[in-house]
Amino acid sequence: MRSLFYSFFVPALFVWLWSTGFIGAKYGLPFAEPFTLLLLRMLMTLVLLAGLAWIMKTRWPGWRGAGHLAVTGVLVHGCYLGGVYYAIQGGMASGIVSLIVGLQPLVTAAAAVAILKESVSGRQWVGLALGLVGVALVLLEKFGGTGAGSGFSPWSLLWALFALTGISLGTVYQKRHGTGADLVAGTMIQYAAAATFFAIGVFTLETREVEWSLQLQLSMAWLVFGVSIGAILLLMWLIRQGAASQVASLFYLVPPVTALEAYLLFDERLGGLAMAGGLIAIVGVALVVTQKKPA
Repeated sequence: MRSLFYSFFVPALFVWLWSTGFIGAKYGLPFAEPFTLLLLRMLMTLVLLAGLAWIMKTRWPGWRGAGHLAVTGVLVHGCYLGGVYYAIQGGMASGIVSLIVGLQPLVTAAAAVAILKESVSGRQWVGLALGLVGVALVLLEKFGGTGAGSGFSPWSLLWALFALTGISLGTVYQKRHGTGADLVAGTMIQYAAAATFFAIGVFTLETREVEWSLQLQLSMAWLVFGVSIGAILLLMWLIRQGAASQVASLFYLVPPVTALEAYLLFDERLGGLAMAGGLIAIVGVALVVTQKKPA
């Protein structure tokens, strides 16, 4: 039962929480610019984490460890979230953004081999390839469908690729340098670094205007509690438990889950090609995450 909890329930919960971040962004962005929305989200989350750190008597890392965590924060939260939010604001559907950044496992696996000298088995490479094929099929249908993949600027695609690069490098960097710190302390330092990154963007690129509608308030509440605290703490914990390439493979499940949510909430239709691609991606994840035990 304990093994089932760690091998299935926790990863499934993380995938669902992470996928809702794209939905929350779509709901909130009509009322605030990307970096402005993200800066407010980070500041609110830091206040909550500060209270949690005080209650738990969190142990803080030294300056060297804090520096590594800050770099991870800029990559995993700053570059990734900033790229995703600007892509969605530019007109790219939330499902398509999730599909592009869903290529992260392949990028992370290659980076883990080159940088961490991790061993990736042939079975895992097959799984990564299947995941890539599955994401490509869903993406193909999105671009080939009626309007789901159209209407966004080339800058949106560049922002999505910027997000993909950030989350891939950040996952590898976190595995190498940032896994020894207390989870709450490490997350706080990462968010503080990301907040600094967003603040620079807010005061150089944006007007800082916010319309505090009920929709924005509800979106912000979920992004803070469900994603910034729940999903990120789970991600940091999962990175501690497994190789970077295995943890990254979970992101292959995010596109089909996000596509389902987009269908339910925004009436984005799922065709046969997209459903087939989602199933192929799930098989790929299973091959990467579940390793054969040595005889």
